[in-house]
Amino acid sequence: MTAATGRTVPFFAPDLFDTEREALLAALYEVGTDPEQKFILGRRTARFEEALRDSLGAGDVVACSSGTSALTLVLAAMDIGPGDEVVVPAFGCAPLASTVLSCGATPVFADVDPVTLTMDPDHAEQLLTARTRALMPAHMFSVMADMPRLRDLASRAGVRLVEDAALAQGGTLRGRPAGLWGDAGVYSFVQVKVFGMPGEGGVVLSADAGLADRVRMLRNHGQDGRHRFLHHRIGHNSRFDEVMAAFQLHRLAGLEERVARRNAICSYYSEHLADLREDGVAAPPAGGDGRFPYVYTLLCEDRDGLRDHLAAEGIDTHVYYPRALPEQPAFAPHARPGGQWPRARDAARRNISLPLYPHLTDERVEHVVTAVRAFAHGRKP
Repeated sequence: MTAATGRTVPFFAPDLFDTEREALLAALYEVGTDPEQKFILGRRTARFEEALRDSLGAGDVVACSSGTSALTLVLAAMDIGPGDEVVVPAFGCAPLASTVLSCGATPVFADVDPVTLTMDPDHAEQLLTARTRALMPAHMFSVMADMPRLRDLASRAGVRLVEDAALAQGGTLRGRPAGLWGDAGVYSFVQVKVFGMPGEGGVVLSADAGLADRVRMLRNHGQDGRHRFLHHRIGHNSRFDEVMAAFQLHRLAGLEERVARRNAICSYYSEHLADLREDGVAAPPAGGDGRFPYVYTLLCEDRDGLRDHLAAEGIDTHVYYPRALPEQPAFAPHARPGGQWPRARDAARRNISLPLYPHLTDERVEHVVTAVRAFAHGRKP
């Protein structure tokens, strides 16, 4: 990395797709002028599903309208509903709880591991009851959940395993890609994700052919794709856009290179911030199995102080989840009475994420590191 720069470093880069502007315009023109005039779930979507299936070695891939919708479709395809319970992490994004509630089931919140910030398998096991139908762990920031243990737990308990890999495309654990550990997994393609696009979208991944078929039916109002206006089930409007399918097919070839650049930035951050733990700033370890380069997140005892310091240095940051899920007004009424989630609460208090995207320059990465180190050292007694 080269010398620092004082220029503003945005967290959400406004130019994520600038170099692919012509490809996006070409996709829009191609789909808009196609005599077939099919703008959703057409041949481009089918090719996109096939390309992802082949690149991942997945059993089946079903494209849908968002990562949240992907979770909703999976739970519906598993016939999870009123009276059922789904164990979810107490720290993470709202859909972990809202999708369970939307199907009439009850989210049961498990505390998280203090280092990975993902579902603690031991606590999850303590929460299992006769009503438990599924475990739904989520990979968090840049670290995959302990899927081997959770896979074993789900198998022993006879419940389904739904893998929220919305953030984790590009990650592997023991040689298996994120999203392929569960009975079903999901990715999200919202713009800031590893394989983001200028719009909403997601996929369901599953080796269970029957489950994938039900998801495919449910995403299009319960139709089977062969007979329009024949509705076999009460479904959803969760269809994938043909323009975005064409654009993602174009971008798939560069995904490995973009992931490699993100990984390089993560490694640089970790290598140069690893010694700050005693100064109240804890960085994730560099590289390793089960890592993916979505968001680079620190845990800081004085999170607000660090955020203000970096802002003064022209560096934007982001706090993703400042409150544990069972403490959110929408979900608190559904949490088990007397439940305790101290590690989730601590993560919500301390997490702060640094800028990370493929075209972040070496100079700006160096500037971020220098600013974080200055803050940490300035807090020493």
